[in-house]
This record gives sequence, structure tokens and C-alpha cells, in this order.
Amino acid sequence: MELLTELNHAPKNIRHIHIMGICGTGMAALAGMLKSSGYEITGSDKAVYPPMSIFLKEIDITPCDGYSMQNLEPRPDLVIVGNVIPKMNPEAQALAKAQIPYLSFPQALAHFFIQSRTSLVVTGTHGKTTTASILASCLNRAKLDPTFMIGGIVREFGANFRIGKGKYFVSEGDEYDTAFFDKESKFLHYRPDIAIITSVEFDHADIFDDLAAIKRSFKKFVSLLPKDGLIIAHLDDPNVIEVVQNAPCEVQGYGQNSKLDWSLSDVRADGGMTHFKVKKQGKEWAELAVQLPGTHNCLNSLAVAAVLNRIGVRPKVINEGLSKFGGIKRRQEVRGIINRVTVIDDFAHHPTAVKETLKALKEAYAGQRLITVFEPRTNSSRRAIFQKDYISCFDSSDITFIREPVPLDNVATKELFSADKLATDLNKRKLRAESCPNTDTILDKLLPILQANDVVAILSNGGFDNIHMRLLKKLETL
Repeated sequence: MELLTELNHAPKNIRHIHIMGICGTGMAALAGMLKSSGYEITGSDKAVYPPMSIFLKEIDITPCDGYSMQNLEPRPDLVIVGNVIPKMNPEAQALAKAQIPYLSFPQALAHFFIQSRTSLVVTGTHGKTTTASILASCLNRAKLDPTFMIGGIVREFGANFRIGKGKYFVSEGDEYDTAFFDKESKFLHYRPDIAIITSVEFDHADIFDDLAAIKRSFKKFVSLLPKDGLIIAHLDDPNVIEVVQNAPCEVQGYGQNSKLDWSLSDVRADGGMTHFKVKKQGKEWAELAVQLPGTHNCLNSLAVAAVLNRIGVRPKVINEGLSKFGGIKRRQEVRGIINRVTVIDDFAHHPTAVKETLKALKEAYAGQRLITVFEPRTNSSRRAIFQKDYISCFDSSDITFIREPVPLDNVATKELFSADKLATDLNKRKLRAESCPNTDTILDKLLPILQANDVVAILSNGGFDNIHMRLLKKLETL
């Protein structure tokens, strides 16, 4: 059964909105935004468990566990369909039969919250969440009262969304596909007025065939900018240079090249802060600092500074916002320090993100052993596509444990990532590494070697069997 053609505009007089796939991070946040805007919200998902089940309960939403036609009774005025919903989902089939108007997640976000505001979109293969969070935080500290939707929990707000009274909407522009009825990237719906492009690399091997396909999507995004818009582009990256070359608006480059519009230099860590100098069009502009380690986070902060400069925020106010930014959960987040062992949680999974994260941590904890625990969990990282790329990513790690990933369905064994092969290749380069079949084995091997002043960096985009808290609890018994 075919679904209705997607709507260009949501229907009028909406009161009751039903969300399919409500327990996703973005979908739950959208539910919260719509609920606080006065709509009656219902939802369904097949994975109704913490933390999203707790969050939804706190905002008085009790989702249906599983998908069925009964979930559409009483009949909602509008249904928002998440990209986890396949075409043959029984509730999607019931939706088609009932001919209820529907929108995708990014369409709904644009219709209800973006179209009435100035859209600031942060996109790129890496750094989207961090950069968007820094931008939202700085706008708030500049008393511009932003609205935002971001893929991570921003510590300053204790949430990944906010509805403000100001004119700016900050979104994390995801290049992943929109819905089963719209296979284009989500960020194509976000109506950008000002955009940041942090990087362009191959990722999401489950939906993109190659880097060329990624570039085509980014070029479509760039073409959406209005003539009076602005793109802040990381022009140290040749792929970014390519995707912005025919931009319909002004492009300001940022990076470490002193010839760019915005350049940084003299990066130094001191007392938990990372300081850097900024030149604007070759002239000294400001010295800034951020409570995040690594040159890559200075570049993220530089992109934010360029956007804030465009909308009239003074350098002094920009620096105040950057220096007070408290970070994001799951991005170099210290989960605990027990018996002088520091346990850090990070989301990194793409080879470039893994490399830069570990480099930054090694600099931030100079003189201490860095032990890395890596779980390849994304559709891309569980494929052999990045097998060779990972070999050069763990140079900053003193000891590395790699969990064998759960195999992907319908992917040939020879096309799957091998933790054992990576560990062997790392050892050939005189790097100490070991593969482990599961989380229990990692903990069994990790605990006996830990000593005072060690830093354990746990890299995964999933829950990783609650390894962080399990490790901290075990450390208490040592």
C-alpha cells in the first residue's frame, strides 16, 4: 500500500500530533518542544526504555510500546514519521489507509520552529554537535535567547532543545536521510540563513555509496543559502572547498591557514582551558579560550566566533561565552575519578574523530597514561570500509582495547570490520592493542593493569553495556 504524497505544509488547526519513533533522541526532543508549545502529543516506538522513557514520562507523554493501527486512535490531526520507520511498518500502513496528514522529523522542525526564525545551521562530518552547542550557549550568554535542537545534551541547559524568544534557531544539520519516503539529507529541510561547514568526509556507508555522493548532498545544502546569507567554511579541508565553490552567497573561510578570513594560531593548554589567537583577514582580532581540549575544538570555537561576529556580537562577549561553555554529555565527558583513575566518555567513531579526540586528550592529560576502549557500533564503523583508516588513529593511546562489533545483518563477512585485525595491525606498529569479544572481557583485562593517574577514554556512540559506570564501580573496590 502506497503512502500519501508528503505534505508541503502541515494542516491548519492542529491539536493532536502523533510521533512514530518517539524514543529517538531528536524525536523525543521534538515531542518536548511541541508539548511545551501547547500540542497534545502521543507517540509510539518499539524501544521504550531509559533514558528516553524517563524523559517522556517527565513531560507527561506515555508512548505506545510497539507499532500498530490502534496507536492512531483517537485519530491525530498530524503524524510525524521518524526515519527509523520502514515503509512496511504496520503503523505506517495504517497511516496510509487512514489518509492522515504526515510530515518527516525535519519537515516538522522546519514548519513549527525554524520558518519563523533566522536559521543557523551547523553541519559537517565532524564537530556538528559540539559546534552547535557552543553556538547556542554563546547566543544565550549574549542575551539573544535562542531556540535550538542539537544531538547532544548541552550542560548549560540540561537538554538538547530549547524554545527561546529570540530570533535565532540553531540546528545540527545532519546529512543522514530523512524518512523512508524522503531519502534526501535532513539538513535540506532546515532553511539555512547562515551555515557552518566543519568538514566533509565519507561516512554513513549504509546510505551513501561513496564520498562523491556525500559531496552532492552538501552541494545541494549550499545551494539553499539565500544571496544575503553566509557560509562559514573550514577551508583547510579540500572537500569543503569543493562543495562551497559555487555558493550563491558570501563564503568566509576559517582554519589554520593565515590567508583565510578567520585563522587561529598559538594554541596552548593552561589550567583546564585551551587558549588561541585569532586573526581576521590577516589582522590580530582577539585571543579566545574554551574549556575543551584540542586544536579541533579551537577550530569549532573559531567558526562560532565568525558567526557571532556576523550578527554583531562583540569579541569580549564572544570570549565570555566560549570560556564559560560547560561542554556536552558524551563529548570528552569525565564520568568519574576513582582511585586517581579518570574515566572519560566520548562519542567518537569515525576515524578522524577518533584520532583528533585521542590527540586532544593526550595533550590535556600530558604525562599520564591514556588507555582507550573503542567500540565500533555505527553502520559505517562495523564495515571494513574504515579498517585501514583506523590503523593510524590510535597513536596517542598508550594501550588500546577494541571490542569486536556485533555483525551487521545482510553484510558479507569479508566486508565487516575486524577488531582482531586492527589490534594485530596496531601491534605491528609497536602500539599495544588487544581485541576483545565482549564488554565483560574488556573489564577483566582492563582492571588489573590500571594504576594511579591513568586516563581511560571510552569511545562509542552507544550505551556500551554501561561500561563506564561498571568500571567506576569496580575501581571503588581496588
